[in-house]
Amino acid sequence: MMSSITKWLALSSLLVSANAFYIPGVQPQEFKEGDKVEMKVNSMTSYHTQIPKDYYRLPFCSPTGGPKMASENLGEFLTGNKIQSSAYDLNMKTEMYCKIVCQQQLSKVEAAKLRLHIKYGYHNNWIIDNLPSASVGISATTNEKQTHYAGGFPIGFLDSRDRDKKAYIFNHVNIILKYHQRDPAVESYRVVGFSVEPMSIKHEFQGGYQWDEDDETRFTKPLSTCTPGTHMDRDRIFANQVVSNDEKIIFTYDVLWEESDVAWSSRWDIYLNENDLVPAQVHWYSITNSILVVVFLSMLVISILVRNLRRDIEAYNALAVLADEEEDEDIDETGWKLVHADVFRPPETYPMLYCVCIGGGVQMLVCTFFVIVLSAVGFLNPARRGSLMNAILVFYMLCGIINGYVSSKLYKSFKGRLWQLCTVLSALAFPGVAFTLFLIFNIILWFMKSSASAPFLDVMILAAMWCCVSIPLVFLGAYFGYKQESIEFPTVTSTIARAIPPPPLLLQPWVGIITAGIVPFAAAYVELFFIMTSLWMDQYYYVFGFTLIVYIILIVTCAEVTILLVYYQLCAENHRWWWFAFLAPGSTALYTFIYSIVWFRSLEASNMFMTYMLYFGYMALICGGMMLVTGTVGALTSLW
Repeated sequence: MMSSITKWLALSSLLVSANAFYIPGVQPQEFKEGDKVEMKVNSMTSYHTQIPKDYYRLPFCSPTGGPKMASENLGEFLTGNKIQSSAYDLNMKTEMYCKIVCQQQLSKVEAAKLRLHIKYGYHNNWIIDNLPSASVGISATTNEKQTHYAGGFPIGFLDSRDRDKKAYIFNHVNIILKYHQRDPAVESYRVVGFSVEPMSIKHEFQGGYQWDEDDETRFTKPLSTCTPGTHMDRDRIFANQVVSNDEKIIFTYDVLWEESDVAWSSRWDIYLNENDLVPAQVHWYSITNSILVVVFLSMLVISILVRNLRRDIEAYNALAVLADEEEDEDIDETGWKLVHADVFRPPETYPMLYCVCIGGGVQMLVCTFFVIVLSAVGFLNPARRGSLMNAILVFYMLCGIINGYVSSKLYKSFKGRLWQLCTVLSALAFPGVAFTLFLIFNIILWFMKSSASAPFLDVMILAAMWCCVSIPLVFLGAYFGYKQESIEFPTVTSTIARAIPPPPLLLQPWVGIITAGIVPFAAAYVELFFIMTSLWMDQYYYVFGFTLIVYIILIVTCAEVTILLVYYQLCAENHRWWWFAFLAPGSTALYTFIYSIVWFRSLEASNMFMTYMLYFGYMALICGGMMLVTGTVGALTSLW
């Protein structure tokens, strides 16, 4: 046992060591001193609302000629990324001091809109050389500067000391850029760090100058709130910029360049580990907890099954020396051997739906495994925005052939005749529900003018991928499945089903279904917290090595729990185990959904109804997929 645990820990170390390694999404971009460094803006986000908004929806400064789209792939649009050009001009190693971007005079509608977005805690997400902006702020506990590497920086703040809670906008930013020179002999630099320190300053022009859009020198006019040649500091702010009707807001920025020893290939490390905010020991605790659950459960299953089966087999062997009438009398007093002629009887309720669920579960199981593996080795990472979503779509479509094969072969073994309907349902059931839910949310988000609404063309591409790739692959797999021989069961099924005696309370099927999911959930709940935080709170999640181990442990746990519970059901002479073996481990999804309800309080969600729809709608969909995976593992393990 100790040697097996040692092997597990060695495997864990090998996989986790891959977490610090990633394959960059782009080639290094080289800059010379004075070269233009382009800054882009992404959608504004708020985990309180879960509704991304277009950056230029608010009265921010637009570039000359209007913003231009920079988003590139389907995954970016589906995940709410809307990257556009900005009005900020930066040059390599060129310091800037209180440079004016524009002046905006707020209308009544713009002031109300800006105030509302500040209230909901929206953050700006800027990008330079594919690096997202970190946020530099003041710690509430230590009153010192601290840097947060995920979620962007806030667009403003509310004054909690004021009775009316006035809103203030961060109209000045210190853009802090770090560069690395790989070869001192070559004048070539790479951007390896990007952070933003937002400030709220009530700017005023010197000499009473008034902003004039026709004045070409308006960007060079001096400000009384800035000191020439000196970067802005919080200690020199005398008044904050309030958000109110007809308020004139001047947007400015400083640029600070700092040399860094961090190599370009390691520049994402601080984002992925959040500057060691979450120690690796927490994840190791999760893995240790999960492994201990598996070890304990494995020993329990082995001890019970080996002891009971050995005793039962010895008893059945002893029957061979008894007379026929004595044998018959003894058999009436035994358990699972009585149902040998009924144990492989097809499900009496919804056998086609059962086959559809098993096929969909295998498709989801294999797709999830390959996506996690690719993420663990570094092919899918935050440097490639949208790559995770693209991988999920591609692998799910390709695994459709496995779905069709498994569902058709199982349905053939049940002697089903409506094989065409079974294949159609296998191709449309879960992806149809997911696509319909996505379409409904997408339409509502479009009316709300959210950047999370995918463009019509991308929706059509997604539908075409489903109809032209996924569905044909399911039919292709079903064709091969029906051409195969049926599954040969080791016993002959009787014509008349045996009556099931009333079981005791603890062996009631509903009791096993409700309680079975507790153990697999307990094996994965610690890592589930980090996954939920990443999914709903705009945090980076990149410990996919841990995720892979927890995923395997979850599968093993579901298999062992189901074997144990199905054995006791057969001992109680209940031969209707098919749906039981699916629903018992599938109840893990029920506990996950209950956990998501409890965790929802962490979001401090807004009172927008759409926030609740998005969160609980997608969590229900995720838990539905989880139920297919865990239920399929339990059902196929029991059948095998």
